[in-house]
Amino acid sequence: MKKIVIYVSVAIFLLIGLGYSGLKLSSSRNFQFFGGLVTSADTAEKVVALTFDDGPTDNTDEILSILKEEGVKATFFVTGREIEENLKEAKEIVAEGHELGNHSYSHERMVLKTPSYIRNEIESTDKLIRKAGYEGKIHFRPPYGKKLIGLPYYLDKHDRKTILWNIEPETYPEIASDSTKIVKHVSRNIQPGSIILLHVMYDSRTESMKSVKGIITDLKAKGYTFKTVSEMIQ
Repeated sequence: MKKIVIYVSVAIFLLIGLGYSGLKLSSSRNFQFFGGLVTSADTAEKVVALTFDDGPTDNTDEILSILKEEGVKATFFVTGREIEENLKEAKEIVAEGHELGNHSYSHERMVLKTPSYIRNEIESTDKLIRKAGYEGKIHFRPPYGKKLIGLPYYLDKHDRKTILWNIEPETYPEIASDSTKIVKHVSRNIQPGSIILLHVMYDSRTESMKSVKGIITDLKAKGYTFKTVSEMIQ
C-alpha cells in the first residue's frame, strides 16, 4: 500500500511538472516545436512594424485616421468573428493599404486543441480576410501568443510562420494605464526590425489609442520608418 502511495505521488509530481513545462513552452517567445517563429526582423535598417491585435470594431475608423494622417502602414491581426460582425470596417482597413493578418476566429487559446479545431479557426478566418478584399500573404498570430504543438505543426505544414512581437508595453499595468508611459517604453526599447504590439480596438484601451500618434512621432524623430510585417520580414 505504501509503495502505491509513493508511485501515485511521483506520478502526480511528474504530471504537475509536465503541465508547468508545457505552460512555459506555450508562452515562449524564442522557441516552438515546429516551423518559423518571428518576434522581430533581422536587419540593421531602422525599420519597425506597428501591429494591432483584435477587431475590427467601431474604433477602426479612429486608428485608420491616425495612420493616414501620419502616412504609416500597419498590420492588423483580426479575428474572424469580428470580421463577420464588422465587415465594412475590415474592408476599410484593406482600402487604406494596410495588411490583414489572421488572429484566429474565436480568439480562444489554441493550445491542447484538436487538429480540426485549429484548422477551422485558421481557414474560416482566412476566407473572411479574403472576403474583406485582402489579397496579400496572410500571416498568423496566435491569441495571447500561446502555441505548443498542434498550432505550430499546422502552420509549418502550410508554410506559414508564427508572428509574435518583441515590444508590448501593455504587458505592464503601470505602463498600459498611461499613454505617455507607453510612448516612452516603446522609445526606450526600440531597435531595428522591432515588431510593436498594441491593442486599440476596444474602449478599455483608450490610453493605447492615444499613444499611437506619439509613438509614430517619436520613432520618426529617431530616424525610423514603418513597414508592414510582410514588408519587413520578406
